[in-house]
Amino acid sequence: MIYALIGFLTMLGMLVGIGINQPRGTSIKIWCYGYLAISIIFDILVVLALLNQYDWLTETLLGLSAGAATGLGIHVAHHISEEDEHDEKTGTKKEKTSIFGF
Repeated sequence: MIYALIGFLTMLGMLVGIGINQPRGTSIKIWCYGYLAISIIFDILVVLALLNQYDWLTETLLGLSAGAATGLGIHVAHHISEEDEHDEKTGTKKEKTSIFGF
C-alpha cells in the first residue's frame, strides 16, 4: 500500500511540476517531450514489472497509474471549465469560473 501511495504522489507531483494544463517555464515542445518521457519510462517499468514479477514495482505502478489518471481528470476538468466560459448562442465569452482554481 505504501508503494502505491508513493507512486501516486510521485506521478501527480511530476505532472504538477511540468504543468498539467500548460507548460511551467518551458515551451510547448519541451512540455510535450516531458509528457512523452514520462509515458516511455512508465512503459519500460511495466515491462520490467511483468518480466521480473517485482511486487513492490507492481504496487508502485498502480500508484503511478492512479496519479496519471488524477492528472488527466484535472486536465479534462480544466477543458470543461473553458468550454463553459463560452456562450454557444452568441459566441461571447462568459464570466470565468474554474474548477480547482485553474
